[in-house]
Amino acid sequence: MKQPLLLIALSLMLFCCKTENKTNDPNLIRGEFILIDDAAVIKGKDFIYGVVIDEVTRELAKKVAPLQREEYDMVPVVIKGVIKPNPEQGWEEIVEIKEIIGVSAPTSELPTKIKSTTEDQNPSSGPNPEKEN
Repeated sequence: MKQPLLLIALSLMLFCCKTENKTNDPNLIRGEFILIDDAAVIKGKDFIYGVVIDEVTRELAKKVAPLQREEYDMVPVVIKGVIKPNPEQGWEEIVEIKEIIGVSAPTSELPTKIKSTTEDQNPSSGPNPEKEN
């Protein structure tokens, strides 16, 4: 009778200790990364985290830069990082990157850009049917 109670108590102790330590363990995170000036973000399918800017973040930015097609292009990355609450204003949670697993080229097409014609830029060049005096 004492053995089952002892096993249950031991199991509960191990389970409780394991959940406490889990918050400091790095998580595998897949998302798109961008660093602009003094702000970095990693965005996944169902999350957006601010990123702690340190040496590892700057190293990731150097690896991402040649793959960006435009200045504000986000690049797919896989990292290990610790997610924690943000004590400052901004994102609710931030991630501290512990390890860079991989960086890959963006696969989606760039958004369509609409260029204006010279007529649109100079409204006085012709009659405007919407404006009548």
